[in-house]
Amino acid sequence: MKIYTKTGDKGTTSLATGTRVSKTNQRIEAYGTVDELTSFVALVRDSVTDEEVKETLLEVLDRLMTIGGILSFDVIETTYKIPLIVEEDFKFIEGKIDQYTSEVPQLRSFVIPGGNQVSSLCHVARSICRRAEREALRLAQESEVPESCIKYLNRLSDFLFILARKAIKDGNSKEIIWKPRVD
Repeated sequence: MKIYTKTGDKGTTSLATGTRVSKTNQRIEAYGTVDELTSFVALVRDSVTDEEVKETLLEVLDRLMTIGGILSFDVIETTYKIPLIVEEDFKFIEGKIDQYTSEVPQLRSFVIPGGNQVSSLCHVARSICRRAEREALRLAQESEVPESCIKYLNRLSDFLFILARKAIKDGNSKEIIWKPRVD
C-alpha cells in the first residue's frame, strides 16, 4: 500500500467522518497542533531516563492520540466510535502534578525556561500545549468540542511545567530565576 494518496494535492483533506475540508480549516489546525504536541512529548519521553516518568509520558501520549482522534470528527454522535477522555484521566494527571510538585522546591518567582536539555524540552512541549489549547478553543467557537479535551490540554500544560522543574532537580541542575529589570 502506498503512503501517498494524491487526494490532498489541491489543499484539502478528509476528516474522520469522510468530510473533505481545506487543510487550513480550524479543525485541522486544532488536531494538527495536538499532533505536533504529541510528537514533541514523544521527544521528551525519549530524552528522560526515569522509567516512572517514561510510563507517565506514555499515558500522556495515549491521551493526546485520543484528543487528536476526537478533534478529527466534525460530528459528535453515537454512531461513531469516538475515543473518550474520562475522569480517571484527570485524576491521573493531577496526581502526577501533585507528586512531582512535592519533589521540587516551592516556587517563589518566575523561572526562565532552561537549565538542562530535558527541562528545556518540557518547556517547548508546554508552549505547544498552550497553543493546542488555544486552537481547540477557537474550534469550540464554531463547532462542538468536548470540554474534556480543552480541560485535559490545560491540565497537561501544568504537568509539563512541573515536569520541567522536576527535570532540573533530577539532573542536579539549577533553575534560572527571572530577575526583571526595573527602574
